[in-house]
Amino acid sequence: MRWNVELVLLVVASVSVGACNKEAPIVSTPACTTCVTADGRGFTPNKLTLAKAEGKTTLTFTRTSDETCATAVVFPALNINQPLPLGKPVDIAIPTDKAQTLTFQCGMGMYKSSIVVQ
Repeated sequence: MRWNVELVLLVVASVSVGACNKEAPIVSTPACTTCVTADGRGFTPNKLTLAKAEGKTTLTFTRTSDETCATAVVFPALNINQPLPLGKPVDIAIPTDKAQTLTFQCGMGMYKSSIVVQ
């Protein structure tokens, strides 16, 4: 039980750091939901690190500004092109069953970000 509490604290601390520093990776487990913001600067955080495990991890994308071309999120390797309505969270399930690096980007490809599954 203590190990689970420490893992939760690690994930919460990682999310807090990622919210303040665009370069800080977020470590997540398949049971967690990780939030990504789309705004005039692109996607924040712009790099995520997920633990390899059976199943999927849910990422929640929220567009917070009209001053961005990130009105959709595209995962080319997963054939996902999901609109991001202003102010409405959108959940996207990411496979974490194998080690890989996935790119996600805005619909125009101007803002590119990555997810590393390891």
